[in-house]
Amino acid sequence: MSRMRLTQQEVDPLGGINAAPIVTLGAIIAFGTSVALTIVHWNGVVSPFMAVVAIGLVAAAGLTAAIAAAPSRTAFRTEELWLLVTLGVGAAIAEYISTIGANRTLYDDFGPIVIGMLILAVAPYCTWISLLLAGVLAAAVLSILVVGSASAIPIDAPIVSLIAVNSAAVLAMSAAAAGYSYAIVDETLAWQREANRAALQRDADLRAGIARSVQQSRVSVLGREVLPFMAGVMTADRISVADADRARELAEALRRALKAGIESTWLDDLGGNIQLARGIVVIIDDPRGAAASLADEQRAALTALLMWLGDAHRSADIRVAIHAESERRRISIATAHGGSPPSRRDLDRFAAVARAVDMRAEVTVTRENVRVELSYEPD
Repeated sequence: MSRMRLTQQEVDPLGGINAAPIVTLGAIIAFGTSVALTIVHWNGVVSPFMAVVAIGLVAAAGLTAAIAAAPSRTAFRTEELWLLVTLGVGAAIAEYISTIGANRTLYDDFGPIVIGMLILAVAPYCTWISLLLAGVLAAAVLSILVVGSASAIPIDAPIVSLIAVNSAAVLAMSAAAAGYSYAIVDETLAWQREANRAALQRDADLRAGIARSVQQSRVSVLGREVLPFMAGVMTADRISVADADRARELAEALRRALKAGIESTWLDDLGGNIQLARGIVVIIDDPRGAAASLADEQRAALTALLMWLGDAHRSADIRVAIHAESERRRISIATAHGGSPPSRRDLDRFAAVARAVDMRAEVTVTRENVRVELSYEPD
C-alpha cells in the first residue's frame, strides 16, 4: 500500500489504541473552547438559539471523533473525518448566523480553532493528505463567511488580510496534523523494515535449526533403534514375526520424525519456542496448516497475543485451534489461569489490535480460563 494512503493506526495498531484518550481530550477542549468564546462575545449574539446550535454541533463533532477512535470499534474511516469536519464547519456557520450583523471582531469566533483542534486530534487515524485537504476545504468555507461579514467589521483592512487571519488557525493545525501523520508513518515504516530484516534473518536461522533438529531426530532413531535392530537381524538365522513388527514400528517412527519437520508451520515453531522458554504446555491444533494463510500483520498480532499469554503467571497452559472448514477461518485460543490471570481490559487491547489488521475478535474471561476467538478471511 502507498505511504500516502497509510495512517498511524494502520502501521502501528497499538499506537492508535494509545492515542484514543487524546482524541477524547481534544474533543473536550474543543467543546470547552466553543462554550468559553461564546460567553466572551455574548454581547454580539443576536440569536441565542443558533449560538446553542453551534455549541451542540461542536459537541456532536467531538462525540463522533471519540466514538470513531474507540479501541472497541474497527479502524477509523475517512468518512468519519469528513463527518466531524462537516459538523465543525456547520458549527462555524451556525455561530456566524448567531452573530450576523453584530460581529465586530473575528478573533473571538471559535469556528477556526475548534475545527483545527478536531482535525489535529484525529491525526493518528487519518492520512496526511486527507488531513491537509480537510483543513483547506474548511478554511475555504470560513473564508466565505469572512467575506459575508466583512461589511460589519469596523476594521480598515483588506479582505485578503481578514481571510488570512481567520483561516490561520485551522490551516496551521491541519498542517501540524498532516506533518505528524506523515512523519510518524515514515518513522514507523523505517523501523518495521529494520525489524522485518532482523525477523527474516532469525526465521532463517530458526528453520535451519529445525532442519538440523529433524535430521538429528532421524539420526537418533537410526543410531538408537534402527542400527542395533539391523545388526541383530543380519546375524540371526531367521526373521521372526516379532522382528517384522519391530521393523514396521521403526519405519513409522522415522516417518513421523520426517513428517513433523516437513509439516510444521511458523505457529508450531512459535508454540514450541514458548513451551521451551517459558515451561508452559502449548498445544497447536492446525491439521491443515491454515496458519500459513495469515498475513504478516495478522501473524504479528497473533504472535504478540500468544507471547503475552505465554507467561507462567498468566496461564497454566495454552491451546490454539485453527478451524479451516469454511471460507472464513477461525482461531480459538484457550488458556487455564495461572497465578495472576490476565484482565479483560488487557485482552481487549489485543482484540483491538486484531481488529485493526482485519480480524474479528471476541474475548471471554471466566474464573477458570480465558477464551479468545479470532476470525479472518485468507488472502
